[in-house]
Amino acid sequence: MPGRLALSAAATDGVHLRTEEVGDWLAERARAHRFRVERVPFAALDGWSFEDGTGNLVHRSGRFFSVEGLRVSTGSEPHRLWHQPIIKQPEVGILGILAKEFDGVLHFLMQAKMEPGNPNLLQLSPTVQATRSNYTKVHRGADVKYLEYFTRPGRGRVLADVLQSEHGSWFYRKANRNVVVEALDDVPPADDFRWLTLGQLGELLHRDLTVNMDARTVLSCLPDHGRPTGALHSDTEVLSWFTGERSRHDVHAERVPLATLPGWVRGPESIAREDGRYFRVVAVSVEADSREVPHWTQPLIEPVAPGVTAFVARRIHGVLHVLAHARVEGGFLDTVELGPTVQYTPANYAHLAPADRPPFLDLVLNATPGQVRYEATHSEEGGRFLNAVGRTLVVEADAADAPLDPPPGYRWVTPGQLRSLVRHGHYLNVQARTLLACLGAMGEEGR
Repeated sequence: MPGRLALSAAATDGVHLRTEEVGDWLAERARAHRFRVERVPFAALDGWSFEDGTGNLVHRSGRFFSVEGLRVSTGSEPHRLWHQPIIKQPEVGILGILAKEFDGVLHFLMQAKMEPGNPNLLQLSPTVQATRSNYTKVHRGADVKYLEYFTRPGRGRVLADVLQSEHGSWFYRKANRNVVVEALDDVPPADDFRWLTLGQLGELLHRDLTVNMDARTVLSCLPDHGRPTGALHSDTEVLSWFTGERSRHDVHAERVPLATLPGWVRGPESIAREDGRYFRVVAVSVEADSREVPHWTQPLIEPVAPGVTAFVARRIHGVLHVLAHARVEGGFLDTVELGPTVQYTPANYAHLAPADRPPFLDLVLNATPGQVRYEATHSEEGGRFLNAVGRTLVVEADAADAPLDPPPGYRWVTPGQLRSLVRHGHYLNVQARTLLACLGAMGEEGR
């Protein structure tokens, strides 16, 4: 399998669609459908209401998801205690990519999928991207195409299959099944689907707002196809450090009524912080005739400003390393997960003195073009988040800015070590998984 994946990664054109044609194909699929997203007041939501007593925003079916309150205490600075809205969606969704070999090269079936929160609406998504409520048709809509390859045993060869967390800052203990299955039979692509190689997807990851978050996280879970040696810390040392990070953080996350959150105000069209920072909860009305249901309304979380996620990178003894951060997020199942070096919304920290700003944030924001090894603008999950976009970077630093002995909570690791960890759930957060996919897109894990 590593050799087959490496061959696919080296193939920059597919048998059915050349890479240079993908943009035109996406534009054609956008023209072929009717898409419309309109902000609406909460009172215009159909089937959604604020629950008596708690003020939680819930659906009348009791399914899909709810917006509730969360109280998080960590017992340590800089964020000892905070309150926030959070999405509670206890069901596990399927993020599945179907693979098949054409002319001796593995291709992956990608979907041109509309999500209401995407700034450009249509992006490349996994073959199947569906919550349990969707694929069991709580909405009484159409069937999810190709679902049987991921729910019926024996329909194909499993290449990757792991439960991974969703955004720990906005979801409460949410996980999705990230799965890649190689089809053993003929699979004609439907109109909104095309077969692409890993090499094509790698090139497309360099384009802004093209490969969606769900596709990026599944691609990061593929088996390693060329792991370099020479890591600064052994795998056992990295695991021991990470276990220590999980042990030293005392995180208590408690769901509370949405109506009781201090510092948050509910208006007719949004739930927002009094100081206007971080994010808000809003409502939208959606039309999309390519989806299982052509019209619906729903809440979305909208950040107040663009974000930045980045790995700071160094060559250590000739081997590329990136600086991982053991991050505390209120919605994580197990205290911390490994995240990028930088994962912040810079506008939230603009009022602070340089010494009080998060480590390495200014290094990334002030990086020269010569330091930037990778850069693209990507959006987060468009089914729950509105206009959640940010710069995604790999920034090379020197010993003065990024010493071998980093601050507490940070550790130098190789991309290969991250690929080993991502085979298991709840080790890498979704932003780190995006960057891991991007490191692969740089070629030979950025070497």
